[in-house]
Amino acid sequence: MTSLPSSSIRDLRQLGRPKSVALRKLRERVIVGTLALAATFTILVTTTIIVVLARETIGFFEFPDVSLGEFFGSTQWNPLLGSEKHFGVWPLIAGTLLVTVIAASFALPVGLISAVYLSEYASPRVRAAIKPALEILAGIPTVVYGFFALTLITPLLQKISPAFGSYNAMSAGLATGIMILPIVCSLSEDALRAVPRSLRDGAFALGGTRFDVSVKVVVPAALSGIVAAFLLAITRAIGETMIVALAAGGIAQITANPAEQVQTMTAYMVQIFLGDAPATGVEYKSSYAVAAMLFVMTFGLTMVGQWVLHRFREEYD
Repeated sequence: MTSLPSSSIRDLRQLGRPKSVALRKLRERVIVGTLALAATFTILVTTTIIVVLARETIGFFEFPDVSLGEFFGSTQWNPLLGSEKHFGVWPLIAGTLLVTVIAASFALPVGLISAVYLSEYASPRVRAAIKPALEILAGIPTVVYGFFALTLITPLLQKISPAFGSYNAMSAGLATGIMILPIVCSLSEDALRAVPRSLRDGAFALGGTRFDVSVKVVVPAALSGIVAAFLLAITRAIGETMIVALAAGGIAQITANPAEQVQTMTAYMVQIFLGDAPATGVEYKSSYAVAAMLFVMTFGLTMVGQWVLHRFREEYD
């Protein structure tokens, strides 16, 4: 078997190099083009949603019996009441905020405590068992949470107090809190574990206990990630649909009593799109105005979350 001279091998490599370089450049161009196309598609979808919401909302305010003053100034929401229709959005906003506050009051502290335990106290074996169990909660359909609220949470509340009816804000809020609990716990635990080990070692070297290190060092260092997890979970709770549609009731009213029925913005949209209102009527158009308000609320929370991330982000070498 004869071997080729080194000069021949070098010539063969040089002959194949331009082709491989051209192929690599073509492959990179295809990848960059695909990524740009995906980003453009996302922007187009978002823009289309905003345009549709804006167009239909403007169409809603073009009806003679609707005005901006009533929409933002009235405290009555009765779009399906026959001749006496009222379009004050505040009862829907109040119901949405009441359910969200109940959900956040349950999920945020429980999720943060669970995250601190998983990050600072749990052994690897316990963490490997608990965290997948929490992730399972995130995969349960929300309609299942709604039936869970009706069949288990509401009867338990009725045993505690007869003031709770079959539909109430507390039951819907607790079920929504259980739903957003994995978001708070998982993202907060990731933020806590991202804190460098050197900070913990320095605090232990100064004589701090594990509790002191967890509460006074690790949690403040991961504050931006924790707050971002909180805001993401709250945004998810505001936009929840099936739980509140099944468990919260259908009375749009301004109340702070968790035992009473409320109607959220998403639940009202479900009611309208079930087919009870004509597609060209003011009732149907009002759902787009409510959706636009919901979009503004969630977008505002998203912007606050981005500001918190940039303002309080800690960078470590």
